[in-house]
Amino acid sequence: MCVAVAKVAWNVAMRDRPDIVPSINPFAKVDISAYVPKETRPVTPEELNRFVAAADSAGEPSIGTAAMIAFYWLQRQVDILKRLQWTAYRPKDAPETVMIFHHKTGASVPMPLYDVDGTVLWPELMERLDAAPRHGTLIVTRDKLDRNRKIHLPWRADYFRHRVSEIRAGAGIDAEAKFMGLRHGGNTVAADDGLTDAQLRALSGHRTASMTALYSKQTKKQRQDGARKMLDARTKRGNLSE
Repeated sequence: MCVAVAKVAWNVAMRDRPDIVPSINPFAKVDISAYVPKETRPVTPEELNRFVAAADSAGEPSIGTAAMIAFYWLQRQVDILKRLQWTAYRPKDAPETVMIFHHKTGASVPMPLYDVDGTVLWPELMERLDAAPRHGTLIVTRDKLDRNRKIHLPWRADYFRHRVSEIRAGAGIDAEAKFMGLRHGGNTVAADDGLTDAQLRALSGHRTASMTALYSKQTKKQRQDGARKMLDARTKRGNLSE
């Protein structure tokens, strides 16, 4: 990013002050193709269950709830902790939905809670929310009363991150499984389950296929499913004997 910005800035400065800025841009041919950003490791469903159980055992079920929202409803941490209110869950004008807002993209996703035949689509999370105490306007708040104010305060990002780290360690999950990995994990499981790009974007609030691809990691299962479809197609064409 620094090289890209420097390249543009040099050109702008050169056009504005050609008398003092050389026309040869030293950043123009800098090779940055070797840079490969570190991928976020997706959290698996099994790790999610262990993490939630550990959070409940630690007396902080709100952290487990936040983890499930990130995994199933694909919402970012900042939106879960600061913006997701009880009024978004089963609102009076749409009691069969939960409104998931993505501040980063501005997308608001009316997430369905039931299928057309009445099947509950998120039984684990909905059961948890329906049984959860409502300590304020936010769905996810700290589980213990503040000593001085005697209310359940919102989680501060730094303390939330600290507690997530401790609960993760207690669950025996490696440190590479970050909270953001829950959202990546939910997207990856959805891709493994065969959701189309359009279906993924409809659930996650992503606006482009490239962003969907960033979150839904390529997996062995996806490759096996793809290879199986190719095998079936070849067999059907008669290009392969069974």
